Amino acid sequence: MDAKHMQIGEVAARTELSLRTIRHYEETGLVVPSARSQGGFRLYTQSDVARLMVIRRMKLLGFTLEQMRDLLGATDRLDADGELPKAERAVLVERVRAEGFAATLRTRLGRAAVARI
Repeated sequence: MDAKHMQIGEVAARTELSLRTIRHYEETGLVVPSARSQGGFRLYTQSDVARLMVIRRMKLLGFTLEQMRDLLGATDRLDADGELPKAERAVLVERVRAEGFAATLRTRLGRAAVARI
């Protein structure tokens, strides 16, 4: 196995997510292992781990799976190597900004509710 790749157990330890949760995120299309071993085991890169950490934070902020899929899809398109048409890029950037604002607002509301207790 390549030193750049990790098996799912190591990824679970790094992200503090269960194997079941990581597999669920794969089944729902939120994350895809970067490779498979000759024996068919999932192999992940540091980039995959970073994506799982983003998903973990989004879950804590109350994002639904559909909202996560939409936002990650938008960021994936923005990060793609090819040049996007200006109008499409503007729409994607606005979507990412709006979701970021909503996440910040949810966090602040959550903190305010805890402060009242």
